[in-house]
Amino acid sequence: MVAFVRARLCGNDQNFWDKIVSSIDCHIVVAGASGVIGAAAVEHFAAMPGWSVTALSRRRPIVASGRAFAHVAVDLEETDGCAAALDRLPPVTHVVYAAAREAPGLVRGWTDDTLIAANGRMFANLLDPLAARGGLCHVSLLQGAKAYGAHRHPVSVPLREDRPRDEHANFYWLQEDHLRKRAEQAGFDWTIWRPQVLLGGVAGAAMNPVAAIGAYAAICREQGRPFVYPGPGAGLMEMVDAALLAEAFGWAIDAPGASHQTFNVTNGDVMVLVDAWPGLAASLGLTDQGAPPVSLSAFFAEDTSIAAWARLAERHGLAVRDLPVLLGQSHCYLDLLLGPRISAKAVPVLLSTIKLRQAGFAACRDSAASLTHWLGRMTELNLLPPLFQRDFA
Repeated sequence: MVAFVRARLCGNDQNFWDKIVSSIDCHIVVAGASGVIGAAAVEHFAAMPGWSVTALSRRRPIVASGRAFAHVAVDLEETDGCAAALDRLPPVTHVVYAAAREAPGLVRGWTDDTLIAANGRMFANLLDPLAARGGLCHVSLLQGAKAYGAHRHPVSVPLREDRPRDEHANFYWLQEDHLRKRAEQAGFDWTIWRPQVLLGGVAGAAMNPVAAIGAYAAICREQGRPFVYPGPGAGLMEMVDAALLAEAFGWAIDAPGASHQTFNVTNGDVMVLVDAWPGLAASLGLTDQGAPPVSLSAFFAEDTSIAAWARLAERHGLAVRDLPVLLGQSHCYLDLLLGPRISAKAVPVLLSTIKLRQAGFAACRDSAASLTHWLGRMTELNLLPPLFQRDFA
């Protein structure tokens, strides 16, 4: 249980705390549970003794077998419906808020006032009823590198959390200001997270490169096409393994250094995707030599690609038969990461994670290994067909 609860219940009496801590259960609500971050958070907390997990999302998250959790289908934009759904839950002690509404194509929605306001309301619709009930201990809220205005103007390297707020239209500030206000009123703790490019094992996400790369590889194999690097840019990225981020959520709950703090979070290395691509292709048993697609969006829109996926889905009994449903907007996101909008920047968007490490969270991942891990996980979850050479041995 968090230090906040210890202080509320026990004061400075450590012995009293030690006696009761094992008898207190924690109930965490994960909003946006079917997304890359949310599904990893559900899986992580559902594996922790003493925790009960409620997943809030329109679709039930697909996670590893043996993870027990409750799923509540709710539209966070519906104020009354959201309040009614939350009122039926047992007392909630913790929240991971990973929900977001994005526009088709992604970029247009980042400055859309209507969409920004909708995301602000969604967060308030969840937080306000829970804060009013009392008993809330900790909230983890997600932001990202756009908090630094990296999508609007050149930025310094590396980006640090202590720089002044970049004032521009976005839902991050709406949500953060609301979080601070409610936390001060209700007395709960919070941590804000700014991850880089996320790697996870879900279908239908707005930003999961794993789904797009995996589907691209599967269709290339099915059609006998080369698995050519699909972009003009080098793909210099800091990545974040979704399981690492979920681990950080768990750490922040009772880490004194995480209280009321904002943290950048990455795997701890830098990956240049064009350099990693030949090794990835070799592990898949595919050639990377040939003509690249115009874009992944164009590749997946081809009738031959759609037909190839339909054959694969039927042959392997895949959990998601519809290619657009599998991809969400992940192919648009990968096109963005590898395209001129980002690759042509004179200064890359790199985050410092020193603050997080100095606060006590030093876990890391190898990004190349993380990518192959999640490709394998999506195969295990029957979201992708067998991909790696070992799967065909």
